[in-house]
Amino acid sequence: MYSKETKISSKQIYDGVVVKLFSDDVQLDNGYKAVREVIHHPGGVCVAALDEDENVFMVQQFRYPFGEVLTELPAGKLEYGEDPESCGRRELKEEVGAEAESFEYLGCLYPTVAYDTEKIHMYLARGLSFSAQHLDEGEFLDVRKMPLKQAFDMAMNNELPDAKTQLGVIKAYLKLHSK
Repeated sequence: MYSKETKISSKQIYDGVVVKLFSDDVQLDNGYKAVREVIHHPGGVCVAALDEDENVFMVQQFRYPFGEVLTELPAGKLEYGEDPESCGRRELKEEVGAEAESFEYLGCLYPTVAYDTEKIHMYLARGLSFSAQHLDEGEFLDVRKMPLKQAFDMAMNNELPDAKTQLGVIKAYLKLHSK
């Protein structure tokens, strides 16, 4: 049986560019008190963008926390209060240089439920038209096009370790192939 935890107090420990860290004192149903450290994050979006031949556009970029280049779906951080679809469309344009006629919601992912408020919204984009990338200053990535089936197989074989990419690719593939 689960227990509801009631916040007694909250203290901000860190106010960063992307995240804010709080230490919350909580009371458990059994009367005990505990401390919960919570990272507040505005959330993000990822986009499985498909062309007419069912190729998906991925980006490859260096991820500092892991010290390696990862293959991911185009994605980005929401601004607090920003509409997720608008963010997804903006990130697709910035990272891939693409705009989409249709943007279909695939659901929401909670990547780290124990201590982080981040939610990632996933979209399937189709009817693509292309122009130039508009990368943010300090953003370096390469665009890679591959068959969606290949990306799906990579996700199923743990070759795409990024959770949003893995789930976004799987959901896009199943959306198109499970009727």
